[in-house]
Parts: sequence; C-alpha cells; structure tokens
Amino acid sequence: MNRPVVSVDRGSPVPLYFQLAQQLEAAIRAGDPAPGDRLENEVQLADRCGLSRPTVRQAIQHLVDKGLLVRKRGVGTQVVQAQVRRPVELTSLHDDLAAAGREPRTEVLALDSGPAEDQVAKELGVPPGTEVTRMRRLRFTGAEPLALLTNHLPTDLVDFTADDLAGHGLYELLRTSGINLRVAHQAIGARGATAAEARLLDERRGVPLLTMTRTAFDDKGRSIEYGSHVYRASRYSFALTLVER
Repeated sequence: MNRPVVSVDRGSPVPLYFQLAQQLEAAIRAGDPAPGDRLENEVQLADRCGLSRPTVRQAIQHLVDKGLLVRKRGVGTQVVQAQVRRPVELTSLHDDLAAAGREPRTEVLALDSGPAEDQVAKELGVPPGTEVTRMRRLRFTGAEPLALLTNHLPTDLVDFTADDLAGHGLYELLRTSGINLRVAHQAIGARGATAAEARLLDERRGVPLLTMTRTAFDDKGRSIEYGSHVYRASRYSFALTLVER
C-alpha cells in the first residue's frame, strides 16, 4: 500500500482538504501510487497527516469526483487507470487500445442471429425482419471493464466464431476477410447506465455513460456493420481536431 508524502500548512488560506487533495493528485499523476494501487484508509491517513477524518474524507471524495480515485467495497480506495482518449476516426476500439499499449481483452457475451429490428434494418439497408448477425462484447483494458459493444452485420458477410472475436478486433477480422471499410456515419451522446450495464461495467446504476452509434460502409458503398456502444465516462473520452472553415 503506497503512502505519498504529504504535509499541510495550517496558516494558509487554502482549505486543508484541498491542500491534501492537491498533494495526493500530484503523487498520482507522477505515478506513485500507480493505477490499481490502494491508498491507506481514512483513519491511517488522518493520523499520519494530523487531520480530522472528515477533512481526509472530503479530500478523497474530491479526487473520486475528478476520476482519479475509486472506492470499492471490500477493497478500499484505489487509483484508477488513466482515461482512454480515443480519436474520432474509422478505427476499432481494440486496435486503438493495442496501439496505445493498453492491453485490450474481450469477453464475448453473445454471438447469434435473428430478425433485424427496424433501426438495425434501416442502418444495414435491409428489409425489417431480415436475418442478421448480432455480437455483444465486453471490452477490457487490462483487468478493468471499459465498454459494452453491440454490433449487427449481414449474416452472409462473415463467419466469425466467439474465439475469433475474443482474440481480435472486429475491424481486424473484417480486413482479414477482404472487407475494406472506407466511411462511417457516427453519433456520440450520453445517458445513464441501466442496471445490467452498471453490473457489467462495474459502475453504479444511473452513472453517466458515453454512447456511440456507428454505421460503417466498405469501398463498394455497402453497409457492413451497425454498432451501438456504451463507454465508462470516467475512463474514456473522444478526442476531435476542429478546423476553421
């Protein structure tokens, strides 16, 4: 358990909790303690710093609110993984995580086929009720869940297995199959987590999640896949470059 060196100035006009929070934040951003490390508990930290428990609790909550710490029942207070910043480009999450050295891992929750609902049919350009392939995956970075991914594809397009999807990104598999994605329509939003999503993503029900829907087309103009994904807002963000027109 890491114990950052901290000291407070009682003569400063800066609140004690904020002095403590600033020093803990500096230590976290310097990598000591590192992501996944636990902090000492409130009682120990209060005794070591000569502060009251409410002051220490307020400092820790400040860092929880900033997304630097997380409280886990039965574990304690841990430093979180650095947020994944992803450029808005026609790439897969798996490829982006791998390129950033973030150890992508995939748990395949479902791989089946069924009749396309109206929205899916519209995005894939097929009549409602057409048989389509559905895949639902939980994407991790290291040991931490990051995103819940749901994709629909025409059934005659690919023949992937659950093992394929567990070991590779979807776009990598499409490229291997000779399918070249060229353009996509994408929308980004936010909403509260459902109970099922919260359980899978290790979050609280109702906590804000980022959402992304994407319809990708190949170099022949065919609609290849429709994705509807949710991401942990505390661990993930989209990055855009804007140019004046």
